[in-house]
Amino acid sequence: MNVERPSQPVTSVMLDADQVWQVIDAQRRGLADLLENLSDDQWRQPSLCAGWTVRDVAAHLTLQQIGLGAAIAMMARWRGSLDRTIQHAACRRAAALTDEQIIAQIRGMVGSRRHNIGVTYLETLTDILVHGQDIAIPLGLRHDVPSHAAAVAAGRVLSMRWPRPLPSARKVAGFRLVATDTAWSVGRGPEVRGTMVTLLLVCAGRVAALSEVSGPGVEELAARLDA
Repeated sequence: MNVERPSQPVTSVMLDADQVWQVIDAQRRGLADLLENLSDDQWRQPSLCAGWTVRDVAAHLTLQQIGLGAAIAMMARWRGSLDRTIQHAACRRAAALTDEQIIAQIRGMVGSRRHNIGVTYLETLTDILVHGQDIAIPLGLRHDVPSHAAAVAAGRVLSMRWPRPLPSARKVAGFRLVATDTAWSVGRGPEVRGTMVTLLLVCAGRVAALSEVSGPGVEELAARLDA
C-alpha cells in the first residue's frame, strides 16, 4: 500500500535559532537533574525507545556533538542499518561511562551550539525532546517540554528527509493531528487529538503515547504504528 507523505503543519509557532538552543539547554539541564536522582534499578529500566534501556538513551544523548572522526568510527561498526548502528554506539557508550560521567557530559553540553555532522540544530532539539520523554515516561517521572518547542520538533520529524525519513512520519500520513494546547495541526483524515508533546511522540513512533490521545483516528493509527 502506498502511504502519502504527511502534509506541512499548520501552526503559528515559530522559533529562531537562539530560542531553539535555549530550549535545548533547558532540556539538558532538566534531564541531568532528573538523572541525578535515579536509582540503579531505574537506570536499567526499559525506555520508550524499543530495545533501549534508560541508560542506553541517556548515553546516546552524550553523542549529540560528535565530530567527523567519531562519526566515521561509529559507521565503521556498521550493523546493517543506521538505527542498529546508532543503538550499538549508544550501548557501547553506556557500558563505557559511569552514571556520573553520563550526567556530567549531558550537563557539560549546556551553552554549546555544536551539533552532529550532517544534521541541523533542529535534529538536536528533536533528539533531546523525544529522548527526554523516552526516559521520564516509563519511570513515571515528569520532565516538562514547552508545547511551542514540541510543535517545531514535530514539524521537523514530519518533513525530515536526511539522514532518512522516519518510518513513523509516513505512518501518520492520512490522519489529522490536532494539538490541544497550542495552535498546531497537520494532515487530513480521521482526527487524533492530544497535547503537543504527545503528538510529537506519536510522530516519532512512540506507541505508548497513544494512550494519551483521543479522536476517531486513534484505533486505526495504533494499528498502523504497531505494524
